[in-house]
Amino acid sequence: MIRSLASGWLFWALLAAVFAAATAILAKVGVKDTPSDLATLVRTLVVVAFAGLIVAVSGQWRAVGDLTPRTLAFLGLSGLATGASWLCYFRALKLGEAARVAPLDKLSVVLVAIMGVAFLGEQLSWKNWVGVAMIAAGAVLVAIR
Repeated sequence: MIRSLASGWLFWALLAAVFAAATAILAKVGVKDTPSDLATLVRTLVVVAFAGLIVAVSGQWRAVGDLTPRTLAFLGLSGLATGASWLCYFRALKLGEAARVAPLDKLSVVLVAIMGVAFLGEQLSWKNWVGVAMIAAGAVLVAIR
């Protein structure tokens, strides 16, 4: 039962949400007396070490040269986007309340839906679009005073 649950995307997506929530709370405490860019660097170093450990222990390690130039380019661009996102997120956490910053950060869900349709050819039903609109409205409602 647990093995089949852990093999599906839903399990991992929900676990990601739990860790993202913990990230916001822990980061808010962490940036209290620290410059936000330095806090982002420390977090990034921890992420690199942790991801390296997971890749090594799971036997997924392979030479970067084995990856295609297209893969490297897109992963590189994704890394730049992640870095920019984290820098902005930590700056927002430094300046604002976690309970208001995190929901606006999650507007990325709305943008992913739009970009997935526009650039990846994904399809969403009208019910999906209602959900996307509700996420957008909810994020805004939580963020405003």
